[in-house]
Amino acid sequence: MEISDYVRILRARWIVIVLTTVVAAAASLVFSLVSTPVYEACTRLYVSTGSSSSSVTEVYQGNLASQQRVASYTQLLGGESVAQRTIDSLGLSMSPSALASKVRTTSSPDTVLIDTCVSDANATTARDLANGIGTTFVGFVEDLETPPGGGAALAKVSVVEPAQVPTGPISPKTTRNLALGIAVGLLLGIALAVIRDRLDNTIKDRSTLADLSGVPVVGIVPFDKTIKEEAALSFAESSSGTAEAFRELRTNLQFLEVDSPPRVIVVTSAVPAEGKTTTAVNLALVLAEAGHRVVLVEGDLRRPRVSKYLGLVGSVGLSTVLSGQADVQEVLQPTKFHGVDVLASGPLPPNPSELLGSEAARTVMETLRSAFDYVVVDAPPLLPVTDASVITAHADGAIVVTRHGHTRRDELTRALGNLTQVGAPVLGVILTMAPSRGKRDYDYRHYYETDNTVARQDAPSAAVRPAASPVVPEPAPEPAPESYPVPRYEPTRSHGGRAARRQAENGNGNGNGIGYEAEQVPSRSTMRPPPRRPYQS
Repeated sequence: MEISDYVRILRARWIVIVLTTVVAAAASLVFSLVSTPVYEACTRLYVSTGSSSSSVTEVYQGNLASQQRVASYTQLLGGESVAQRTIDSLGLSMSPSALASKVRTTSSPDTVLIDTCVSDANATTARDLANGIGTTFVGFVEDLETPPGGGAALAKVSVVEPAQVPTGPISPKTTRNLALGIAVGLLLGIALAVIRDRLDNTIKDRSTLADLSGVPVVGIVPFDKTIKEEAALSFAESSSGTAEAFRELRTNLQFLEVDSPPRVIVVTSAVPAEGKTTTAVNLALVLAEAGHRVVLVEGDLRRPRVSKYLGLVGSVGLSTVLSGQADVQEVLQPTKFHGVDVLASGPLPPNPSELLGSEAARTVMETLRSAFDYVVVDAPPLLPVTDASVITAHADGAIVVTRHGHTRRDELTRALGNLTQVGAPVLGVILTMAPSRGKRDYDYRHYYETDNTVARQDAPSAAVRPAASPVVPEPAPEPAPESYPVPRYEPTRSHGGRAARRQAENGNGNGNGIGYEAEQVPSRSTMRPPPRRPYQS
């Protein structure tokens, strides 16, 4: 891993690092607050020899002997012998080992001073124990250094600084513990972030996506929370980063094969919730923005979403045509977006894969190809069902949508393998919901906004606009006799056509005149054949 990889991990996993640091800091603070305060009192002892000579040599030798004894006395002060004498002299009710565990002795090199410190939860008790040990040790050394035959002691210990009541506890040190907790939490958080990133098997960048797929990355769509409320972008009014990403996708598709660019495009994904339907809808809209006539086919006959997103009638459409109950021109629905028509899913059939792989589906695709500039098919995911694979065989190729931080690498590999097995071409892959790169992307996007000080060209009038639909309008036919139980599928230029209005009148709607439940369609033998309408290429 390079430094840039670590920086990327820190930026992507900063929440883990912050949470770990906060938890560690909180734990250290709680530990400091619940811990019992400990006080420490210290007494200082002076070690000297019993020689009274004034000779420099003898004085030096006496001091050297005292320094040699300091190390031994330091060990004796923390022993149980001195502790037992102190307990006896002070009348304490504790064991010698318990008292010895509270004693801490230190001595500085090349000196004859010994510091004896005693810690206890009570400040006064700590002082009394320190002074008791010091006084006891003075008599202990005198007995130890006195020759067996009697006489003066060879060395003695004096208390030069008796212990005082400590003013504050030595433990816990809240500030030190808090700083230590923050440092440990920060290091632990960084380690967890790196480990989690190494174990993460999802796709997060263009290079990984290109290496796994082996096909061009035709677009990267940034995360846009407004798409959850309105899936269809208004490209005529929008210059956001998401709109520009779809314009880049349009350009890349047009230059995949300059001589023969793909015109029938299937949009699919490896697993659900990757953003394929939103991508298909906005791809159709951005192609229409460039002046092309586009039809959006709701090829997901299991969980259709295009009709819901665009507010159209989904109960008549592709399955109605594939079952031979209507013609394509009868079920096409115009949208509020100029140049975009929709072929909805129709009633959900029990055998979607068989219908989409039939010769009738191929005929429908060819019919739409001859009538429109582009055909965009929203297909189901590749791994759960085989619908997308069979319908891609009727198209120029498929665009596989992957979601940042959601699609796993093995899922993408298996999905592309499913297309390869049936000989379906893959035009490219798209990475959706990619996080923006911070201030740089913001500056780029807003630096090149449209200059409002320059006069804008008025939108072209409806008279000079290309036809939004290949269907040639004709006068409405005579009303069907009452003996026909089901209305004919005749579109009008309002949303959903006559079928939508009939459903609204019959109460089969969702509150706004648009119904989503499939009707029972009679066979063609019981239907009055509608007049044929010529296609316009």
